[in-house]
Amino acid sequence: MSDAVQPTAAEVRAAAEAVKTALDRHLAAVERRSGEDDPAVYEAFNELAAAAEQYDELLYDRYDEVTPFEIPGTEDMPPYTGPEEPHALSVLIRRDYVVAEPRRLLAQAQRIEAAEEPADEVSGTVHGALGVLFGEYEPDEIASRHKEFGLEEGDSTLWVTATDDPPEPGEWLDSPFDQADAAQVVCRFDISAVFDDDPDDDPAPAPLP
Repeated sequence: MSDAVQPTAAEVRAAAEAVKTALDRHLAAVERRSGEDDPAVYEAFNELAAAAEQYDELLYDRYDEVTPFEIPGTEDMPPYTGPEEPHALSVLIRRDYVVAEPRRLLAQAQRIEAAEEPADEVSGTVHGALGVLFGEYEPDEIASRHKEFGLEEGDSTLWVTATDDPPEPGEWLDSPFDQADAAQVVCRFDISAVFDDDPDDDPAPAPLP
């Protein structure tokens, strides 16, 4: 896209705010749902999908950057069986990486250690370097800077699940993902290379005469 027609930073920011608003409206619709096929939930889902798509497009046009979110179609999600009025939420995130450049990873970890006093000196192995890296940076920062650390992105997903009551402190720490239930998902965002080659995007064959 040429500079003359690029969206402004303010337009990108407004699109981001629209996603936040749509997310709140979707959750509110789910909390007030009147049944399994509540049209208000369906409408809020579509509004959220449209807002996320618009933000993604503007972000790319302005900054040549993309979001890690892909909103699946309703046919990919099991029927929601969670509470109609959730009192608690869990956000489950998985991001996969390939250690594409071990030397870069080791160098970054050693640089971090060199700045610490006293240095731990555990970065001589890949698993030690990963511990240093994730101990120093938040996961979102690693996701945005993964190439600097010698990592290559794989699939990722984010689930927002609803529950009736918040768990007790420390209740699930030994097995944090064992109780993940797709039927409790309020909204879900996926990204994968499989979406780049979706056969549904191919043109349909012409009918035979």
